[in-house]
Amino acid sequence: MQQIDLNSDLGESFGAWKMGDDAAMLDIVTSANVACGFHAGDPAGGLDTLRAAAQRGVRVGAHVAYPDLAGFGRRAMDVASADLRAGVIYQIGALQALARVAGTEVCYVKPHGALYNTIAHDERQATDVIEALRLLDADLALVVLAGSPLAAWARSAGLRVVAEAFADRGYTPQGTLVSRRAPGAVLHDAGVVAARMLRLVQEGVVEAVDGSLARVAADSICVHGDSPDAVAMARAVRDTLSAAGVVLRPFCVDERML
Repeated sequence: MQQIDLNSDLGESFGAWKMGDDAAMLDIVTSANVACGFHAGDPAGGLDTLRAAAQRGVRVGAHVAYPDLAGFGRRAMDVASADLRAGVIYQIGALQALARVAGTEVCYVKPHGALYNTIAHDERQATDVIEALRLLDADLALVVLAGSPLAAWARSAGLRVVAEAFADRGYTPQGTLVSRRAPGAVLHDAGVVAARMLRLVQEGVVEAVDGSLARVAADSICVHGDSPDAVAMARAVRDTLSAAGVVLRPFCVDERML
């Protein structure tokens, strides 16, 4: 029986600035990456999202980022190792406290934006993030870009790794994400996206921007929660996979990853 996790980046509203429809997305996804305040999100909003996730049985992870509210965490930063390690620990710890109050538990970590893309290939910053998890809680799973060097680095350090594919992002023939500055980086047609993800699950391939097939082996699919068509896209992915007999379930079960 084929199965996969469906995740989304949530809890990103900040004060009067509203981002996404967390309630609707939480009725669709199986895992929620909750912002920790560095790129987006505030404590009250994060607590609301965590409570809503707990009520629906959606598993939660810490969506850690560079300290970049103005750039929504999408600007690359050369952060000193001590600062990066401490910042990651700080963000996870804050979300763990909120999760406890909400009646749930943080069972994984997924870096956001520029941090996610940087540590996929930058061994120094990747090592800092890995070390932060090992220092705080080595049982936390780390969500990584499928096929990236980070996956091997994290596994060799003893972490549990969850390989991730992106439903709404374009892929290069090498299986990496198309830069957001390039044409074809972000996809908007829900039907096309859903069909691509079904092929990913069934065949382990995604059509690249040049029409070739890129091999992508993933444990989880992400639909970004900050686009206007995010809910429709996530629902189309879930419905298409379910209709094909694919089981949607979180990779974190019984408080920890199996």
